[in-house]
Amino acid sequence: MAFDTWLLYALAALGLSLSPGPNGLLALTHGALYGRQRTLYTIAGGALGFVVVIALSMFGIGALLQTSLVWLTVMKWVGGLYLVYLGIQVWRAPPIGMDIRPSQQRRSGLSMFRQGLLSAVTNPKGLLFFAAFLPQFIDPHRSLWGQFAIMAGTFAVIEVITETLIASTASRLTPWLRRVGRHFNQACGSVFMAIGAALPLRG
Repeated sequence: MAFDTWLLYALAALGLSLSPGPNGLLALTHGALYGRQRTLYTIAGGALGFVVVIALSMFGIGALLQTSLVWLTVMKWVGGLYLVYLGIQVWRAPPIGMDIRPSQQRRSGLSMFRQGLLSAVTNPKGLLFFAAFLPQFIDPHRSLWGQFAIMAGTFAVIEVITETLIASTASRLTPWLRRVGRHFNQACGSVFMAIGAALPLRG
């Protein structure tokens, strides 16, 4: 993968990690309830779940590419339209308004890991998103396995870092999101719409 393509992918992945979603919300909730240390189990489960979803998306796309390279162009344009639609949905989403109180209840690390994993792999929007998102960066002339390792590894690292920061600042972040949540959603929605409009036009 060319460095400029990887950099663009990493920036887009960062925008996705920071946008409202089930795993970010779970990291926020568990961070407030159980603290950052224990929430690392949740975050690790979510990162593994996203690697599984990326694998399903990429190798499904790879199977189509073996049929015809025309499918890559089709998927880029359909995916771009879907990302614009998703951006509009995020823009219009209400702000997060949770009342979180620290919990004395203890949960096993395995239980939290499993919840993070299931949150990532059972969200149908995640598979749809990556099916729309990944074709913008796939080079059909390079090894799909190599590109999978780079893309999945990059996304997992970014996801772990951003969710750890979210969990670490959960007690301060929740009131802030209540106050400026709508503007935050609009900023994230704008990122998705910009990606959806611009990426299919790349050569």
